[in-house]
Amino acid sequence: MSPMRVFRGFHHPGIAPACALTIGNFDGVHRGHQAMLALLQSEARHRGLPTCVLTFEPHPRDFFAAKAGKPELAPARIATLRDKLVELERCGVNQVVILRFDETLASLPAQDFIRQVLGDGLGARYVLVGDDFRFGAKRQGDYATLDAAGQARGFDVARMMSYEVHGLRVSSSAVREALAAGDMAAAASLLGRPYTISGHVSHGRKLGRQLGETAPGAADGFRTLNLRFTHDKPAAHGIFAVLVHGLTAKPLPGVASLGRRPTVEDAGRVLLEVHCLDWPLPTEGGYGKLARVELLHKLREEAKYDGLEALTAAIRADTAAARIFLATHAASHAQVSRQTTRDRI
Repeated sequence: MSPMRVFRGFHHPGIAPACALTIGNFDGVHRGHQAMLALLQSEARHRGLPTCVLTFEPHPRDFFAAKAGKPELAPARIATLRDKLVELERCGVNQVVILRFDETLASLPAQDFIRQVLGDGLGARYVLVGDDFRFGAKRQGDYATLDAAGQARGFDVARMMSYEVHGLRVSSSAVREALAAGDMAAAASLLGRPYTISGHVSHGRKLGRQLGETAPGAADGFRTLNLRFTHDKPAAHGIFAVLVHGLTAKPLPGVASLGRRPTVEDAGRVLLEVHCLDWPLPTEGGYGKLARVELLHKLREEAKYDGLEALTAAIRADTAAARIFLATHAASHAQVSRQTTRDRI
């Protein structure tokens, strides 16, 4: 299968002249999104069309919150743009078009959005939307608007109703609520996979090397891998037991902090700091590499400590708690794998 193509805006010669299209923010690419993308693929194959996802950056609610001067109204972000694109490609999407959501787009009337974006810009021949889809200035457009335009302009329109897991409607809001509560199992159930953040490992202040130098197995202190979370309001926050993929042949168990590091920095930027429990990397190992971190279990909230000694003691306790959880998790995973193998036999 060809790699997914990504375009900023639709004024590019490489964009497919016609497509089967779905529209949305797709934050988290949860199981409801996955079901919609599977249906889109089926309809696209039937029509001999490539699939296309139209999405927006920033999130429209980010834009309107900033415009109103009320940042608290902006939704917490489940996934970075990188992670959203990775999951869309895993779902088999052929192309993604990212539109900048600004004043021009926000004020575009629904009929102009249909003509300029869906028709002239993307050549949509089939459009699939969710049951609560709204679009255009002041959210004046809805499914009925789109369906009428499709009949007039010659493209098919379909609507997918809510997707439920154990009687719960799967939505980005539900995923955000689970992550905010630290219920990583519920988040994984809604996502269909463990909650994951990826990014290139960057240099930090090297403070971790100075912490806990006398801790068993920590000759270089609590060295960390630093990954930036490129949105200032992550849906998850706190201290987690994690698995790190992409640095060695096998995933590395670790403990991670996702937040603003109030004890040592409190600079406002969001950082995912990961300490591998049994550090396998050379001194400069990991820098520049693309790491994927699964946040499996929340240990506690982030806290501010009175000095580095108290912080070090907390990290030691977190490391011990992470080891216990990950050992139990590994044993449970092995048991499930053995049962699955027996079931196949």
